[in-house]
Amino acid sequence: VHYPIRGAATFKSTVGTNVASDALANLASGGVTGGALIIVGEDYGEGSSIMQERSHAFAMKSQVWLLDPRPNLPCIVKAVEDGFELSEASNTPVMLQVRIRCCHVHGHFIAKDNKRPPMSVADALAAPRRDTGRIVLPPASFLHEKEKVAKRWPAAVNFIRERKINEIFGSDHGSVGIVMQGGMYNSVVRALQRLGLADTYGDTDVPLYVLNAVYPLVDDEFLAFCEGKQAVLVVEEGQPNYIEQAFAAMLHKAGRGTKLVGKEHLPMAGEYTGQVMLDGIGSFLRAYAPHLLPGEVRAPNKLGEGVDTADLVNVVPGRPPGFCVGCPERPIFAATKLVEQELGKHHIASDIGCHLFSIMPPFELGATTMGYGLGPASASAFNSPEAKRRSISFVGDGGFWHNGLTSSIGNAVFNKNDGVIVIVDNFYSAATGGQDILSSRASNRTKSTKHPITEAVKGMGVKWLRHIDRTYDVGKMQAALREALTTEEKGPKVIVASSECMLNRQRREKPLVDKAIKAGERIVKPKFGVDEDICTGDHACMRLSGCPSLSVKSLDDPLRD
Repeated sequence: VHYPIRGAATFKSTVGTNVASDALANLASGGVTGGALIIVGEDYGEGSSIMQERSHAFAMKSQVWLLDPRPNLPCIVKAVEDGFELSEASNTPVMLQVRIRCCHVHGHFIAKDNKRPPMSVADALAAPRRDTGRIVLPPASFLHEKEKVAKRWPAAVNFIRERKINEIFGSDHGSVGIVMQGGMYNSVVRALQRLGLADTYGDTDVPLYVLNAVYPLVDDEFLAFCEGKQAVLVVEEGQPNYIEQAFAAMLHKAGRGTKLVGKEHLPMAGEYTGQVMLDGIGSFLRAYAPHLLPGEVRAPNKLGEGVDTADLVNVVPGRPPGFCVGCPERPIFAATKLVEQELGKHHIASDIGCHLFSIMPPFELGATTMGYGLGPASASAFNSPEAKRRSISFVGDGGFWHNGLTSSIGNAVFNKNDGVIVIVDNFYSAATGGQDILSSRASNRTKSTKHPITEAVKGMGVKWLRHIDRTYDVGKMQAALREALTTEEKGPKVIVASSECMLNRQRREKPLVDKAIKAGERIVKPKFGVDEDICTGDHACMRLSGCPSLSVKSLDDPLRD
């Protein structure tokens, strides 16, 4: 609807595609006129903060073309340009995937001049367009599916082939070859370099077929690459092995005798790290081309004989993720632990956000986490009239405004859920970087803030509501939880626990303090410690809150433990 204006959105791996799946499926069905690019950060492997899934499946399901560029800046920049043009050539939205390792490269690229679009959003509003055939309703939706296969797919394949989006490196001849996702290129070349079969600049003795477009695949390109080769290794990170299966089908239909291997030499799941890639490619070459391998593997990272280090698991204590120093959410869960000591264990439903660190030591609270804003929604499964004990569920202010107001609070009111809901309000969407939201208390020049969560909850029909405006008051928080869990009143009990995110507060206050100091003003910074005359030595200050600021010292008094 904005053509010729192009549009792009950024998602975090499968979380973004899952949240936007309804919109994306409709977009992919109706198709696009102007270029539409979805930039997906593929959060796969040990560096991930979410569940392990691949965006590839979503691209296949909705017929969205998927680019996976080689991890260097000129290739990534080119992929953006290619992605928009591929989208317009095939009337299909395009995903551009950047991996964890891709996002850590350094380098430079030559920028092109900006071009002012010939049309603005205001122009699009002034001259609206409509095409009933693009609206996803029967019978158009059926025609869309036929159009995907008969028109859009061939257009995409032709564009990828003619623009040479995929690349081939190395010799035209060879008994073996390696096919890889574009994002795997650096690690493959590094492994070949350590095996003595490539140099720093990517000149390789083993032919490489690099898929900068991993979906759709181009049959004749792949079959031409396999010509004359005894075996080809597919380097595809993650499971299921969609690309390997597709290539195997191509070879079978073409009646080719080339042996296709992949997961036999590489792990089925998990990130393909440098060592994993070295072991897998080495295993493949030893099996199918041992004549290429030198006598020993070069390991440039190792000096001399190297030094074997002890197993770090046995030496270094585990450091699970946890709350920041001074985090106002920490005392909320200290109060929850204290209430559980009084009233016994409760089913606790957690949610996505900073407060999810409560499931880790030292709190170890929370039995489930189902999605952003869905903590209380998942706890609705425990809404039983025979229950003698109420469930507790948590949702952050970011998740609350995302969908918790309807799916969690609204449904709890509608279904007369008798559980306790704690809304952890730190004034921002803190876990994603401290962005302002509806209930943020800061003034925002371009957004409307200062809309209280309490008012929204009342508007949904909640009758039992408590607001704690300073979560550091553990006793007050504890009392509110106790009351919510023991009151005779039925229906959802909602506690809004509010205190500002300490990181955002420091971002606000530090520049002001620095400015005051430079101006010669007197600044007093409070320091906290333990009063040894009062301390009983039971370490409750650390046990209850897991406070990372405190450490135990040996007391001077020999009569005290």
